[in-house]
Parts: sequence; structure tokens; C-alpha cells
Amino acid sequence: MAISGIFPALVTPFEPDGAVSLKGVKENIRRYNETAVAGYVVLGSTGESVMLSPVAADSVLAAAKEVAAPAKLLIAGTGAESTAETIARTRRAAELGYAAALVKTPYYYKTVYKAETYIRHYRAVADAAPIPVLLYSVPQFTGITLETPEILTLAGHPNIVGIKDSSGNIQRVAEIVAAAGPDFQVLTGGAAVIYPALAVGARGAILALAAALPEKCAELFLLFQSGRHEQARALQLELAVASKRIVSEQGIAGVKYAMDLRGYHGGLPRLPLLPLTEEKKQSIGAVISQLHPVDARV
Repeated sequence: MAISGIFPALVTPFEPDGAVSLKGVKENIRRYNETAVAGYVVLGSTGESVMLSPVAADSVLAAAKEVAAPAKLLIAGTGAESTAETIARTRRAAELGYAAALVKTPYYYKTVYKAETYIRHYRAVADAAPIPVLLYSVPQFTGITLETPEILTLAGHPNIVGIKDSSGNIQRVAEIVAAAGPDFQVLTGGAAVIYPALAVGARGAILALAAALPEKCAELFLLFQSGRHEQARALQLELAVASKRIVSEQGIAGVKYAMDLRGYHGGLPRLPLLPLTEEKKQSIGAVISQLHPVDARV
């Protein structure tokens, strides 16, 4: 399976009463279908997946599959704390028609987890999964980093096709690309390092920022692919600032507010995540107005 390009990490919008807004999910994806993104990651970290009940999560997966354009690759976040639950979620995603599963590291009992813990977990999931598996290392949320030796060991499994690395560590990306072989696909999770990651061999990126700025993120990828490196570097600098202000500093609430400014369905995050203050909204509004002056409404 070829996984390349820019994939927005989709948010989960909520209705005023707190229920999942499936209408919002669908309308967002219909707009994304008109952009050059390669596909969508549903129920990743940005989708507040850990905040959703199993029924709600299943409804989001089904709604996204219903409206995603056929050319867009669908990836489901299926990682759970137990191996058995991860396998069950991955099988369900396959039943719904998802092309691949993004599996985050278990983390709750991290004090007793060793390298072998993750190797056995991912091998068991990949053995049982009816669809290809992407490893997912997201230390800013889990406190766990998949290290290069573990990744390279797992890269030898025929059903583990790549990794989303959200560490922002370009050296790790380069090490994996160099040692894992051409069939193992590395995607960065950091919008601030899209260009350098591509330069050392990453295939693309799965980005929270792309939920609010899909056109700009996809443009950077296309500029790199076409060899227009000066323009790509210039756009990377702009996106690095946007990523810091919107994603790094404000998290999901920032992504959702940036989406609101652009006419998407973002809305409020689910408690205990807090909404933005007016000061923080103004900071994000200034970034959006620079990148998309016609869309910004502050």
C-alpha cells in the first residue's frame, strides 16, 4: 500500500448539547474532498478519540466513510490500551471499509513497559489485522517514544507498512528511512517539519494543522514534489509559525477555532479540554488572516 501526501487529522465536532455532530463531520469532509489532500485520518489524537464512547466513535467512522471521495485514502485510529481491544477496533475499521489502521502505543502502564512490550503488541495486532497497520509514536500525549531499534524490528512485519512519527525529530526520520527499506513508509506528524521530513525521505504527513489549512499543507507537499524548493521552504516557514500558534500552543481548541474562522465545523472541545480565551482567539485570527485573508472572520 502506498501512503503518501498530506492527511488531515480530522476533528470531531460536537452539537451544543455535547453529542457528536455527524452533520459537521460530513460537511467538513465534503469540503476537504475538493482539496488536494491524499486522504483522512479519523479518530486520531486530534479527533478527541479518547473522549468518545465506543458507539460515538463507531458513528464517526461510518459517517466519514459515507462521504469521503473514493480517491481519498481512509485511515482509522484504532489504538487502545489492550492488545485485544486494539485488534477489535482494527477489525471494525476494516469492516467499515477503511484502508489502514493507525495504532498508537499503549501508555497507561508505561512504568513497566519495555521495548519487548511494544514489539509483541504491534506484532499481535498486525497478525490479526485484516488491513495494513501504521505505527503511531506520539510522545507529547502518551509519554512514550517508539525508538529506532523497535521501529526497525517491527518494520520487518509484512502487515506493518509504516509509521506516523509525531516527535518532530528529523534525525529519527532519517534513521528509519535509511535502515527500514523502501517499502516502509514514514509520515511526520509535525507541520513545522514537513519540508525537512520530506527532504530525508518521508512520504508525507498526518497533520492537525491540515484540518484548518488543508490547501496550504497540500500545496507544500506538491511544491516539494515538483522540485520548487524555494517556494516550498518559504511556505514551510509560514506553516511553522501557524503550527506553533494554533497547534503547539493551543492544542485541539486552537485547531477547532481556526477551522471555525475558515468556515468549517470546529466548535468547542470536549471537557476537560477548555475553550480559548479571547486573547488566544485573536492570536489565531491573526495567523489565519495572513494565510487566508478572505476567509478570516475575527
